[in-house]
Amino acid sequence: MSALTREQYLGILEARLRAPEDLRSALVNRTRRPILGADGNLLMVAADHTARGMLAVDGDPLAVADRFSLLSRLKEALDMPEVDGVLASADVLEELAYIGALDRKLAIGTMNRGGIIGASWELDDRMTAYDPERIAAYGLDGGKLLLRIEDTDAGVASTLEWAGAVTSRLADHKIMCLLEPLPYLKDASGRAYLDQSTERLVKVVAIASGLGASSAYSWLKIPASPDMKIVAAATTMPILMLGGDPGDKTEEVFDLWKKAMDEPNVRGLVVGRALLYPRGNDIPKAVKAAAHFVHMEEGA
Repeated sequence: MSALTREQYLGILEARLRAPEDLRSALVNRTRRPILGADGNLLMVAADHTARGMLAVDGDPLAVADRFSLLSRLKEALDMPEVDGVLASADVLEELAYIGALDRKLAIGTMNRGGIIGASWELDDRMTAYDPERIAAYGLDGGKLLLRIEDTDAGVASTLEWAGAVTSRLADHKIMCLLEPLPYLKDASGRAYLDQSTERLVKVVAIASGLGASSAYSWLKIPASPDMKIVAAATTMPILMLGGDPGDKTEEVFDLWKKAMDEPNVRGLVVGRALLYPRGNDIPKAVKAAAHFVHMEEGA
């Protein structure tokens, strides 16, 4: 493992000035790998937060804003054999590919980042990043779409229609569609927040499972639940659990993930801040703790 050097970072800045096509070419021409290894599980790091304006970690509102720090943390994680790949927007994927951090790693491109955090239109998750055709053309291993469902927001209907079409288009390309269905509520001021009830999570899992003209390449990315047996039983699709900022509940969150891995279609994690910005900043320690139950052989 090695940290990002200042020379590598300055090389990215220079490429953006003088050789911008080299960024995309690095992504297209990287050495690829199969989606799954022998155990059929995946440990992925998530880095698509910045494209939706989500920059806070553990009380610091701008923790993820420093791009040198973010890329360095991603490189440190991706250098570890336990980490299978990364989920990110085009800017991050191209920068990682340019410094060689994505060789033999999975690259999942995020698609709809229009629901800016804190905005009055936050649940309007429009496509502002990758589309299925460019995910295929640029050699990515999958596309991720966010699907937040709140029962009083009329805009959710168009998002559902769009999500179904995107799922179909990715299936036509035989490329993984990583659907992130989340149940949402609104408070008295109209601010959206995650509904953590089992019943609503099961409902959105069922909805996401029925999207598109083919579900053959669909995976789900959902929160771990204390009732994961009930949630996972609502679909046959492979499930990757999402992370978030665990704050002072890191051990509790890791225990929940570990227990959820007992379900046969729960196949791993797509985690951002809990692995990239852990308390104490020991990224290898956080990755190995997750790998202990995702990839038993590597993490044991």
